[in-house]
Amino acid sequence: MLRTRLFGLLGSALLMCAIAAPAGAAPEGTLTYGIHVTLVSRWLDPAEAEGLITPFMVYYAIHDALVKPMPAGANTPSLAESWTASKDGLIYEFVLRKGVKFHNGDPVTAEDVKFSFDRYKGVAAKLLKDRVREVQIVDGTRLRFHLKEPWPDFMTFYGTSATGAAWIVPKKYVERVGDDGFKKAPIGAGPYKVVSFTPGVELVMEAFDGYWRKTPSVKRLVFRSMPEETTRAAALKKGDVDIAYLLTGPVADDVRKTPGLKLVGAKPPGVFWIDLPDQWDPKSPWHDQRVRQAARHAIDRNAINQAETLGFSLPTGSIIPRSFEFALAFEPPAYDPGKAKKLLAEAGYPNGFDAGDFYPFPPYDSMGEALAGYFQAVGIRTRIRTMERASFLTAWRERKLKGLIVGITGASGNAATRLEAYVSKGGIYTTGVLPEVEDLFQRQARELDRAKRETMVRQIQQILHDRVMQIPIYELAFLWGLGPRVEEAGVDQIKGFAYSGPYEDLRLKRQP
Repeated sequence: MLRTRLFGLLGSALLMCAIAAPAGAAPEGTLTYGIHVTLVSRWLDPAEAEGLITPFMVYYAIHDALVKPMPAGANTPSLAESWTASKDGLIYEFVLRKGVKFHNGDPVTAEDVKFSFDRYKGVAAKLLKDRVREVQIVDGTRLRFHLKEPWPDFMTFYGTSATGAAWIVPKKYVERVGDDGFKKAPIGAGPYKVVSFTPGVELVMEAFDGYWRKTPSVKRLVFRSMPEETTRAAALKKGDVDIAYLLTGPVADDVRKTPGLKLVGAKPPGVFWIDLPDQWDPKSPWHDQRVRQAARHAIDRNAINQAETLGFSLPTGSIIPRSFEFALAFEPPAYDPGKAKKLLAEAGYPNGFDAGDFYPFPPYDSMGEALAGYFQAVGIRTRIRTMERASFLTAWRERKLKGLIVGITGASGNAATRLEAYVSKGGIYTTGVLPEVEDLFQRQARELDRAKRETMVRQIQQILHDRVMQIPIYELAFLWGLGPRVEEAGVDQIKGFAYSGPYEDLRLKRQP
């Protein structure tokens, strides 16, 4: 017999309140964003979610999920009005919300949900499909996910931004237009429908008056790609955009001091760290743990935090955000260039070494240059290689990048979901695996005793820290600039979400 979980009941109750709220005025006005990345077509299709929070900036507008992080909680029922788990942990049942439609008027059905799961090929797709034995359509409004064995993290993987697997696309439309056609003209069930999309330039969306939760207040959203930070800030000052994402250093400080503008810091669960793919090559200097320790002590994290995010970020010694379930916090390593040089000498590199290419995470180029400068100061010589974000992610995922890679993700979940993507055998960005880590990871995934799971997940983090498998920098504060027309920008309304949200709750100030 199925038992109802508190999350489902609470979330449903809150959302029913949202539905019952009286309809507001008709949507009006345009809210324009200066986006810090180049918009690419694959971010319009949730089937290709790549383990980063960036595409969810688009998903939350165009699409909707069975359950998703919302202000009410991490697994808030959305297209599903409720979800339940069986007592033995083998069956998860979802009841679809009645009367919900896609932008083209087609109803959201159980077949769409099953189709979306079968079609999903993003991060952790293999893990999810290896563990789900069957997606059963019970009737027109109910589905059951049958697991092969109990998996306590099923909803964390399925129903959060850890994967994007719960976001639903229309089966009939996708089959008719194909995958490429869908990315050119996506149809979703979210609060905004696509008006036009020019890859790399602009995405224009208009409020969907049939959205089940509420009709958005703002009629039109425009996402305008502006990779140059100074261009975004200048556009904000001129009133050409209302929200400018990712402002750093002097540019952020200037916006903060400009009358009429506001600087805010969203707190996504994003940790910067340096990935060292060459450490798995026995011939590489990075294979020596002392070299990795030297790099860890070569960086002044507080100085970079001050320069990049005005001190809003939080230096750390772990790749897992402190706020995550099962996180094991480590203090940031001390900045000690003398110790770094000593460790390099002990490893056989008294004069340093050529570490090859250094790839900053786009568009955090200035941060990458600062890190490279600290390495240079102790003798670790690198060459900065900048790339456009989509190309960078593809190359990283396909293991084509060597040398040093700055990584970050603000995807939600818990410590296990974060570890899965970067250190487990099947991880989308994993470049090497420690057998003891993989053993612990697989055992914790099957463990139903929460305390035992926590112990194993923390053991993994301790091993990674002791063996210096990555070089963590800080937990990011994501700075935005807000223009004078914005009344409600949706900063941190969805816990752990770096961007505006929920879009249907945004408001512009009414003109006098």
